[in-house]
Amino acid sequence: MNLILFASTLALIVAIAIASSKSQKAKAEMEREFWQRERAANNTRRKPLDDLPYIKLPMEIFPLELLPDIPRVEDYRQIILTLKDQPIVNFTGLSNTELKLRYGAPNINLLTTYDQNYTLLARTLQQWAQALYDNGYSAEACQLLEFAVSTGTDVSATYRLLCRIYQENGTPEKIRALYPVAESLTSAMQKPIVRMLREFDQSSD
Repeated sequence: MNLILFASTLALIVAIAIASSKSQKAKAEMEREFWQRERAANNTRRKPLDDLPYIKLPMEIFPLELLPDIPRVEDYRQIILTLKDQPIVNFTGLSNTELKLRYGAPNINLLTTYDQNYTLLARTLQQWAQALYDNGYSAEACQLLEFAVSTGTDVSATYRLLCRIYQENGTPEKIRALYPVAESLTSAMQKPIVRMLREFDQSSD
């Protein structure tokens, strides 16, 4: 009995050792590939940025005159007025290494700024839309949310509020039009957002 137990324990130890060795080798290989790509990225020459998918702000959709007495709404307005003259690009899902490989290492600071502008835009659109919705301006909120979706935002609250507005407006069929955008997202929020859309879609049947 002790011999069987010893043999079983030994086999378990060997199996764990083999699995650990394989895991360490896989990790080492991943690290090696990462640094290879990073070295290649750092040696990539500057490339023109003229063809980047710059986001232009349609100023006519922004309700700049509404809710002037709410300080945070004034902050949103000022952010938008500042961003309208700034380069904005959605690089969500792309690492710095990938950006350098595509556009050149010397451009990384510019690209980071463009992406930060987009992050600020996406967050501001969501917060402003929520403030408008909470104060009875559903139509204006819907405009901001639809624009945010058109830029490829992965802010789940944007999709959630837009679905709610569609249901309240009696146009739940519009929820299905959000699927292609959600399914094309390259961030970790892709699956949760698609799942949320399905739940809203099913609850509207």
